[in-house]
Amino acid sequence: MIELIIAGILVLVVIGLIIWFIGIYNTYFRLKNSSEATLGQIKVAMKKRLDMIEQLLGSVKSYAEFEKSTLESVTKMRSSVGSAGAGDLNQIEAESRSVLGRLFAVMENYPDLKTSNTVQDLMNSIKDIEDEIARQRYTYNNISQQFNTMLETIPSNIVGNMIHMQKLEYLEFEDENLEKAPKISF
Repeated sequence: MIELIIAGILVLVVIGLIIWFIGIYNTYFRLKNSSEATLGQIKVAMKKRLDMIEQLLGSVKSYAEFEKSTLESVTKMRSSVGSAGAGDLNQIEAESRSVLGRLFAVMENYPDLKTSNTVQDLMNSIKDIEDEIARQRYTYNNISQQFNTMLETIPSNIVGNMIHMQKLEYLEFEDENLEKAPKISF
């Protein structure tokens, strides 16, 4: 009789461990999939922003001779967003903010350009997309924090190491003020 009770307890412990393992395993993959989906949303928003920058460049170039390399740079960034990882997105973010800064500098040199309805509409759209990117980045970093915390805390780190999970990289875009245009010369 005691052997049967011990066997029953062992079976319950094994079943409990299996359920615990499955729960943590599923949580890892739920967070991983959420991070990938959020990263996809960030990529879509960054592509939208780069499209709008291209349109803004088209509007601006009639007022100022803008460097051909700037347009090529935006096109190159746009094509690389789709295959970019979190680290690459950090670099693309910095480059696209630099282009926006130069565009703002051109607009400062041509006050009548700032009053153009087309330019104003594009600038408002870019601001909306900037807000969307910031929200998605916040969400992605929160998911990454939860995932990484699970990888570093007991007992979930045991499961994470067993299934070879790697820490997620945070998105660390610079939050510089885009309203302050850098001084540039053409």
